[in-house]
Amino acid sequence: MLDFGLITFATDGAITPVDLAVALEERGFESLFLAEHTHIPVSRKTPFIVGHELPDMYWRCHDQFVALSMAAAATKTLKIATGITLVTEHDPINLAKQVASLDVLSNGRVLFGIGAGWNAEEMEDHGVAFRDRWKVTRERVLAMRAIWTQDEPEYHGEFVDFPPMWSWPKPVQEGGPPVLMGAYSKWTPARIAEYCDGWLPIDGEGDMKQNLDAIGEAMAARGRSMAELDITVLPEVSKRRGVDPKRFERMIESGANRVLLPMADFSRDETLTILDEYVEAIAPFRG
Repeated sequence: MLDFGLITFATDGAITPVDLAVALEERGFESLFLAEHTHIPVSRKTPFIVGHELPDMYWRCHDQFVALSMAAAATKTLKIATGITLVTEHDPINLAKQVASLDVLSNGRVLFGIGAGWNAEEMEDHGVAFRDRWKVTRERVLAMRAIWTQDEPEYHGEFVDFPPMWSWPKPVQEGGPPVLMGAYSKWTPARIAEYCDGWLPIDGEGDMKQNLDAIGEAMAARGRSMAELDITVLPEVSKRRGVDPKRFERMIESGANRVLLPMADFSRDETLTILDEYVEAIAPFRG
């Protein structure tokens, strides 16, 4: 069965997370994915990965977990997701607590999309060197998994090091919320196979079949099956309104179990109008 969700930046000028979440649940959407950036350095030395001007929603977004908590409290069934959490911007002990608390308080509705980030100056402000971003991400995710699943977790690595601790609550979902990797590179398959439960690619970046084949090989090498992998395909979130139907069809054909539709930081009225348009567009593909 194919699920449909929405991905957006929750900003101070857009529809509120509560109003958006309620509207999504009322219209039968499965999930809400919120992006995050703690800030954007004014220097703008690192070019935007998609090659055009960086929209201001990148530096106007609410704290991701505050916004998702508001959305969770206002809904009953809508899955609450990060798309993505920039792991390089978070202390792993605090982040493990935030994710676990949200999962408990939402009754197991969390999907945890993760990535290392693309803005070198942004992560350096958090004390992470760009060259180390994936090493840091790996250790922090592995450390978080230990905290979620063990009564007295400990972790000893190059970037994360702590002795046995007590940390509750533990997530409702066994093993912790599904960890979905938002990345596209030759190293992605091995990373997914080692410490993730799914893949969160942007439609149109690279060859989906080739990448899925590589992920399958990496999963098999670790004794894992592709059947357990969550594949969530998303478009680039931009200021453009709506979604290209041809891209939408390609996303569905890619083998995804979830397709995310984009929403920029529009007002409440414009957002609701676009959501109604989306409902019509996806109607032929719903079970």
